[in-house]
Amino acid sequence: MESIANLFMPGEVSIASTLMLYSFVIAAGIYIGKVKIFGVSLGVTFVLFVGILMGHFGYMVDNNILKFVREFGLILFIFSIGLQVGPGFFSSFKKGGMRLNFLAVLTIALNVAIVLCIYFFGNVNDISALVGVMSGAVTNTPGLAAAQQTITQMTSSAEQANLMASGYAAAYPLGVVGIILSMFIIKWVFRVNTDDEIKAIEQEQEDSHLKPFLLSLKVTNELVNGKTMVQLHDVVSTNFVVSRLMTGDEIVIPKSTTQIHTGDVLLIVCSASDVDRFKAVIGPEIEMDWESAHTPVYSRRIVVTKSEYNGVALGSLRLHNGYKLNATRVNRAGVDLLASPSLRLQMGDRITVVGNIEDIDRLAARLGNSMKRLNQPNLITIFVGIILGIVLGSINVGFGMKLGLAGGPLVVAILISRFGYKAKLVTYTSSSASLLLRELGICLFLASVGIAAGKDFAASVFNSTGMWWVIWGFVITVVPLIITGSIARGHDRINLLTIMGLMSGSCTDPPALAYANNSTSNDAPAVAYSTVYPLTMFLRVVAAQALILCLA
Repeated sequence: MESIANLFMPGEVSIASTLMLYSFVIAAGIYIGKVKIFGVSLGVTFVLFVGILMGHFGYMVDNNILKFVREFGLILFIFSIGLQVGPGFFSSFKKGGMRLNFLAVLTIALNVAIVLCIYFFGNVNDISALVGVMSGAVTNTPGLAAAQQTITQMTSSAEQANLMASGYAAAYPLGVVGIILSMFIIKWVFRVNTDDEIKAIEQEQEDSHLKPFLLSLKVTNELVNGKTMVQLHDVVSTNFVVSRLMTGDEIVIPKSTTQIHTGDVLLIVCSASDVDRFKAVIGPEIEMDWESAHTPVYSRRIVVTKSEYNGVALGSLRLHNGYKLNATRVNRAGVDLLASPSLRLQMGDRITVVGNIEDIDRLAARLGNSMKRLNQPNLITIFVGIILGIVLGSINVGFGMKLGLAGGPLVVAILISRFGYKAKLVTYTSSSASLLLRELGICLFLASVGIAAGKDFAASVFNSTGMWWVIWGFVITVVPLIITGSIARGHDRINLLTIMGLMSGSCTDPPALAYANNSTSNDAPAVAYSTVYPLTMFLRVVAAQALILCLA
């Protein structure tokens, strides 16, 4: 009984007591984090506060074990974040994303500018604490992790890292509140009606020219009578697919040499912006129920689950000649893409094909089409990426700066998720596995940080210095968001729902995004959040490290 009692005693540092402590801190933190206050919860961040509480009451972990668990959790979290944001990192700069990313970068620059002003002109003269306050104010845990890892490398002391964690914990709660408050302020200042904004977003989505569009046209133009599919592509010089062709009572899958004649009906997959062009060249749009037509032609979705097709161009499958099939759309992570020959496939893609069921089955066998295979984690890619990330993080990139155990794996994960197919690395991970990896990593990291910081937390925060941390944290949160939000609404006339997503994404704050989604019942905030999130996450990590390297 005495050995069991020792597991619960403060000061015990055995392996069993360490596992007990970590398990309790993580379980209790996650449970309490689910409690909502005014519709907002702090999520796994509460693991940090439970860890601080346990550390305050004397519970401790062997220093070497604590460092290992903290750094390993950090690497798992950062690497999984990189895999998540990597595919959208480069595409986020296209079209309207460039403007949103510029506003997000402006927010980050203002955060850093305020920190510098406080450091040089305010009453905070410890940059370690101030960087922790900044990370907590913008609710960015990876930034805290990167800065802690950097300061530990520079000083070989845990004192500054613990001080940084205290500043983070002091600023975090009002950071979440400040982001949501900024949304209210922008809405009030510009007298915005949320219902009108929702209607405007819905109308814009209906008019979107980005999604594949299904169009049934009857051929009436004599100028295209007798032309082949290849010649039709020359006439209508845009990206499209003729999925099916009905001539008389027969429905066929057109090939490049198939001719069209007046009276035929075509099912075309194209961009919405090209609809009027097709009507002018081919003929009028008609109502046609292709699925109910008595024909041996079927439409099915095939999932790419064989790794040898990761990165392979869709055109190289030779669907017309080899299978007598047409690919019309490719669904990737819930987004439909036009099935152009140059589109590079990725594991987990769902290809919509039309043709005879026997031919569809042959292609499905070739591509895998096994959901069970997708559930298998690609651990080789993960650990190869971690190795490369650690190596990259150890390289001096100039001015004595290293990316470290946070920045290195993040950069490598982004690059692997985008270009890994060229090295035959499969980066697909199911959403549940990816979430487990990320949550496990962040919980281990936050629990370690909290336990280490708990001993001196009360003395650091519950005094005049801690009060100023809270005040400066609130200023760092609210002022930049109000400035960028005012520019977005007043100058750029951006929809409020998009601004709410921009604010949440520029602070990488899921609780604020959850509030925006729940209060608008629309996915526009989530779209804006995902647009700015990749670049923001990267710059938050870099900014926290740069402040430590330059001023510590």
